[in-house]
Amino acid sequence: MERQSRAYLYAAVAVLLWSTVATAFKIALRTQSPAQLLLTASLASATALLIILAAQGKLGLLRRATRRDWLRSAGMGLLNPFVYYLILFKAYSLLPGQEAQPLNFTWAIVMALLSVPLLGQRLRPASLLALLVGFAGVYVIATRGDLLAFRFTHPLGVSLALGSSVLWNLRDGRDEVLALLMGFLFGSAYILIFCLATGQVVAPSVPGLLGGIYVGLFEMGLTFAIWMGALRLSRTTAQVANLIYLAPFLSLVLLHWVVGEAIYPSSVAGLALIVAGIGIQKRLG
Repeated sequence: MERQSRAYLYAAVAVLLWSTVATAFKIALRTQSPAQLLLTASLASATALLIILAAQGKLGLLRRATRRDWLRSAGMGLLNPFVYYLILFKAYSLLPGQEAQPLNFTWAIVMALLSVPLLGQRLRPASLLALLVGFAGVYVIATRGDLLAFRFTHPLGVSLALGSSVLWNLRDGRDEVLALLMGFLFGSAYILIFCLATGQVVAPSVPGLLGGIYVGLFEMGLTFAIWMGALRLSRTTAQVANLIYLAPFLSLVLLHWVVGEAIYPSSVAGLALIVAGIGIQKRLG
């Protein structure tokens, strides 16, 4: 198979897998708390990332990690996966998946906003337009289309979903798989301590265990490696990166057919605005 065709295939597989995770979150959270789901998923993800690192012949990077690398990972693991996914899973437990997923998808717009105070960049007109369009979509979703009421249907859930998009932008410059693995090792320890302290360490049901493993593999671990493979194979990042915009729309379909959510017109309209805002930022910002 030609190299670019393989890149498209890998990207399509990653997008299809990521489009299932909102549905997986909602199903898994029916039988367990956000913390219990995160414990299983984090352990599954750490295991998958370790296997991926070994398959890439990069285990030496783990052995050569410095004390500073481990300390950095201790801090990053506290933020992501521990705080990030606790917030995200709590948002999914409070909101319909069709609302939580698009709100979390605003990370690309949030990244542009954070670049102003953190990197000293100027907010260009196109970036400002992207922010306005994207957050108009957030407002449509949060109010379920009742735009003149200025009343969020679930303020805590909306705040949690948006807050998770901020934490997703925190990164460092190491090998991606290595950084994720080290972060998830610490994150698994943090969530285990949290579950022990709150009395949430219980034997999971079979559906709960399978749901946690699925989330760990296809939200946090394996799919990331597939996506990175697509980016490495592609002639340019843009040729495959735009495919990611299909994921939230496919998620809406799966949430309807599998979870049984009636799709609100406001969810579709708000998601379209968010994706449009991201598109404006990518092309003109």
